[in-house]
Amino acid sequence: MINQIYCVSGSSGVNYDHVFISSAENVRLSCNNDLSDCKSTTWLYYNRYSAAVALIELGIKKKDTERHERLSLGSDCSLNIKNVTEEDYGSYICRQYVNGQKQGTDARVYLHVLHVSSSSSSSSSSSSQTEISPGRSVTLSCQLYAGFSCDDWVRSKGLHLLWVNQAGVDLKTDSRYQILFSSYHCIITLTTTLLKEDDNREWRCQLTLRNQLEP
Repeated sequence: MINQIYCVSGSSGVNYDHVFISSAENVRLSCNNDLSDCKSTTWLYYNRYSAAVALIELGIKKKDTERHERLSLGSDCSLNIKNVTEEDYGSYICRQYVNGQKQGTDARVYLHVLHVSSSSSSSSSSSSQTEISPGRSVTLSCQLYAGFSCDDWVRSKGLHLLWVNQAGVDLKTDSRYQILFSSYHCIITLTTTLLKEDDNREWRCQLTLRNQLEP
């Protein structure tokens, strides 16, 4: 599930795309400054904890990156990432070189990853599912791995995380669920005691921006 929520143009004319996606999905990051031949295309990646590294260099995929097997270059010079993980969040830069000279302005894509993990009174996992056992307390954690301050986006962009049931009803309206949200960590947790009828029941983590749902 991919959703580019908006695109704003900086003073230099470069486009800044923000893409939100759930972990384990596949994503396509557009290169808005590509030339006719992707042999001029270089994709760089970095986040707040790492220096920039080349993923694609002059149209050729680098083999010494951890995500090598999950990357591919599209015919339109887009960067495709399979089975996205929470570690893939960060800034991706599409840059063009001709005869060793940088051409035009960079195209930058910010990838933000929504990741769900679960834990129970006797086990834990980084999966969206956990063992069903009536009487057991279970906690579901949904975290947005993002390259921005969650507090700032809560205030300025109306970012909101919530847990909903299969009908899309916000579970905070049901006293059976204890829901806590930390804007500092961009994480929302749901804790409940499992019932027999919870077998095959679905709870979903959703992200909204300005009251608009993002997958």
